[in-house]
Parts: sequence; C-alpha cells; structure tokens
Amino acid sequence: MAKFEVTTQNFEQTVLQSDKPILVEFTAPWCGYCRRLAPVLERMKDEPDMPDIGVIDIDQQPALAERYFVDTIPTLLLFQNGNPGPALVAPGTASQIKNWIDAQEG
Repeated sequence: MAKFEVTTQNFEQTVLQSDKPILVEFTAPWCGYCRRLAPVLERMKDEPDMPDIGVIDIDQQPALAERYFVDTIPTLLLFQNGNPGPALVAPGTASQIKNWIDAQEG
C-alpha cells in the first residue's frame, strides 16, 4: 500500500473522493510519540489488507486538524466513502491499529 502526504490542496481528491479506505495520520515533526509510531505504520503499509496511508503535518495543514477536531497527536482517522470513522488517538501497537481498522471495516 502507499503512503503519501496530504495537504489542503489534495485532501478532497486523495482522501474524500477515494474509492477505497484511506488511513489518515495527523502528526508533527516535533512530536516524539509520532516519531515512535512512524516505523510501526511504515511496516504496516506493506501488509496486503492495509489501506493507503495519508500523512497530515498539523503544523503545515492546521485547517485540516481543526476540521477534524484533532487536538492530540498522533491521531488516526479511517476515511471510507469520504467519511471519517472514530479517531484512534496515540495508538501503541500495530495490533491495536489493525483491530481498530478491522472494527470499522466490519
């Protein structure tokens, strides 16, 4: 699966109009916990049933963080058919993320 940068300019096309689920990670370069989560997501992106991952830097794209009420990072949202599911805030493990995704794709 792919991992790509999401901006206010491409959000509509890459996330909201996607015909497949998109996992969006809200992050920032200064966030230590985000840096610890990055390799977990990097490994997960190669799993066959993992959705594509869009990464939003909240410092560069504050409007998107505000739009989805992101006040803690890292925050993950799974968008399906343009709609976000419940947020997963500060996940700890790959299995926690996978279980959260599976529960939404049900």
